[in-house]
Amino acid sequence: MAAVELSKSPPATRPRWRDYLEVTKPRVVALMTFTVVVGMLLSSHGPVPWRPMLFGVTGIALVAGAAAAINHLVDRRLDALMARTRGRPLPRGALGTRAVALFAATLGATGMALLLAFTNPLCALLTLASLLGYAVVYSRFLKHATPQNIVIGGAAGAAPPLLGWVAITDRVDAGALLLFLIVFVWTPPHFWALAIHRRDDYAKAEVPMLPVTHGVPFTATRVLLYAVALLPISLLPVAIGMSGPLYLVAASALGLHFIGHAWRLRRDARRAMPTFRFSIVYLFGLFAALLADHYVPG
Repeated sequence: MAAVELSKSPPATRPRWRDYLEVTKPRVVALMTFTVVVGMLLSSHGPVPWRPMLFGVTGIALVAGAAAAINHLVDRRLDALMARTRGRPLPRGALGTRAVALFAATLGATGMALLLAFTNPLCALLTLASLLGYAVVYSRFLKHATPQNIVIGGAAGAAPPLLGWVAITDRVDAGALLLFLIVFVWTPPHFWALAIHRRDDYAKAEVPMLPVTHGVPFTATRVLLYAVALLPISLLPVAIGMSGPLYLVAASALGLHFIGHAWRLRRDARRAMPTFRFSIVYLFGLFAALLADHYVPG
């Protein structure tokens, strides 16, 4: 989910805490945290115990913030070349690398300690794997190695609802894997829409994003294909009895709307940012519908 936040150049002076907050990518983490909560609540038909829920959400969010801060460290030279990211705290010198590294380590260690103390070892292990997958495997290697970087690396960003489920149940069930699959398939069209809009930036920085290596028309077609594939996948919770009619209607409407955005993007590259923005609305709406369907009496 790393593409949710769009960086803007900040004012010349501002409180230091805001710079530390920015390196955690708070908008990205907020959306991730929402999917974590939904995963927790969907994992049980009864009341969810408050202790693993409260500390599980906090721990996962802290580890996600640590992963984001590590990503800022890894990408600091690349960020300085791109208009979208040159105003981030590291490229503009507001924070030093040592300070951000210590901050990331503190967040990660605190988050892992909370998960080990209040959830279960499986949740802690999967959360650590997600951190390493995004902050190291994707940020350090995949991003610069292949135009399929976001497809392969998307597994880390798709983990939050599964982590929430496991934090409560201490097991990986079919429902948890299905939530993971939905976010996994959602990630490429979400990110590629932004990459189309920022193609020149990525080309300047020599990052092999799909619009740079294969062109905008090719990428827009892939956005459409993924949006089409996402529709039946998003309906699988109904097929396995996890959700009912309310979710079926909402998921169908959201999916068709997403396909409509992708179709217009394929015909006009200027539709990249509207498609990107709607993809965020889509994921939030889909998980909100899952939650509402779970608690509305049938």
